[in-house]
Amino acid sequence: MVAACGGGGGGGGEQLAADQTLSFPIVDDLGDLDPAHMSAAVDIDVFRNVYSGLYKFDDQLNQIPDIATGAPKISDDQKTYTFTMRKDVKFWNGDPVKADDFIWSWNRAARIQGDYASVFQPVAGYDDVANGKAHDMTGLKKIDDYSFSATLSAPAGYWYTETALWTAWVVDKKVVLAAGKEDDSAWASSPSTAVGTGQFKMTARTPKQSIDFAPVANWYGGSTGTITKVHIEVIADQKASLTKYESGGYTLIGFANQSLTPDDVVRYNSDPQLKKQLQLQPAARTTWIGFNMCEDKGKPSKNCTGPNPFAGDAGKLGREAFSLAVDRDQLTDIACSKSTTCVKATGGVITKGLKGYLGDNTDPWAVFDKAKAQSLYQQWDPTGSKVKNLVYTFNTSGFNKSVCENLASQWKQNLNVTMQCTAQDRASFFRARTKCTYPIFRHSWGADYDHPQDWFDFLFVTDAGSGGACLSNSQIDQMATTANAKPLSQSLDTYKAMNKILVDNTYTGNLFYGIQQYVSHSYVKGVSGTPLYDNYWADVKILQH
Repeated sequence: MVAACGGGGGGGGEQLAADQTLSFPIVDDLGDLDPAHMSAAVDIDVFRNVYSGLYKFDDQLNQIPDIATGAPKISDDQKTYTFTMRKDVKFWNGDPVKADDFIWSWNRAARIQGDYASVFQPVAGYDDVANGKAHDMTGLKKIDDYSFSATLSAPAGYWYTETALWTAWVVDKKVVLAAGKEDDSAWASSPSTAVGTGQFKMTARTPKQSIDFAPVANWYGGSTGTITKVHIEVIADQKASLTKYESGGYTLIGFANQSLTPDDVVRYNSDPQLKKQLQLQPAARTTWIGFNMCEDKGKPSKNCTGPNPFAGDAGKLGREAFSLAVDRDQLTDIACSKSTTCVKATGGVITKGLKGYLGDNTDPWAVFDKAKAQSLYQQWDPTGSKVKNLVYTFNTSGFNKSVCENLASQWKQNLNVTMQCTAQDRASFFRARTKCTYPIFRHSWGADYDHPQDWFDFLFVTDAGSGGACLSNSQIDQMATTANAKPLSQSLDTYKAMNKILVDNTYTGNLFYGIQQYVSHSYVKGVSGTPLYDNYWADVKILQH
């Protein structure tokens, strides 16, 4: 469908096009439509327009009230959160939203045990629900129709941020039960029963082909913007999608975590006219060289099976040398399609644009210094015995392969070290990495939410589940325990100091940060995103053209 284009007019103001249909392609169909199961960025970016919770993130990633009237009241012992809700909130079918709906939705999500059920892990009674020993969390208590409390088993300052995530969105108990069993998800796939509190509702769906949405009439929150219809098409062929966009068949490409082919994004970025349609925004992912920190069997972590050359104080010069020997400008030019899919990481492991980022050019080991790298390498490994038969392992993908090949060529050229690149299928790679199997390897993290705890607890505290390096630093562990118990306003400096420890010790050879691409016509306004999410659909408007 080609958008209708209006005639003359214009003047100083913005005149809207008659057709306010927002249309864009996705390469693969939506996966999970039930908030309790969601984990993929494409699903979350679409359905944050359909469902909502107590809090949401604005277009600057500030956490703001949504269905809540304000921030929770937190008890002196930092364990009980009391939430007060607006009294005018309705699901799009007219059902009122009350405290019981949130308590029911949160218990349901804990029972279902989707990928992000652990959002409720701090709540008292969660473990019994997760293990199937209980139906509901003991920590959730109704106060009245429009307020309820959540008591945690221990203070967790980051939990307030987690209450704004998709797993904590409210669903309509009445509709879910009428459609089947309480923990079934079939209701979420049908336009008639996918009932939420967001600005839009699903109106049609043909699996593997298309999905349509329309603004909710008389939405309790006020305006839903100017868009009158959203049409998403599933098209695997990215080139075909761009051809259709260029003929006016799509409003934009990039919403729902989509991108152009490498060739096309380079073409757009290098053509002065086409470049006006392209935005390259920071995305919340960092990729780095993982160094194995195992010094011996069981040391410093239970997963360690034996010594590794890059481990501990003895391996520090090696980590520094290998990081300084990488020209990140060359790497991102070659592997990242002339820096259109990633940009060099110069401010620590936490991605630019997120809380905890250390600032541009604050990582002294992320600069290219061949002479210093060679000097440090000679001090560390004068005979070359430590790097004999060294293998860099990554999970199979064309992009990861091109990164490894570039790193290997730079290490050969700048350190005279021969590095072999080895790919493993995704599942095997993650399983083996979790057990700290690889001496040097690809590591990457896409932030789940804008809180440094999401990085440190999963990656850098002792025995972190996604660490892969068997890092153990008692100072980081102690600081994490302290920081996690406090609200972010009181703990951000501590997290930044922890990030600085990572940098100072070159525990991570930070390579690059991700980029989200958006392509939109000049007459389309409001298309952009934060490092974590696209702008809301209600932010978009189509001008006369």
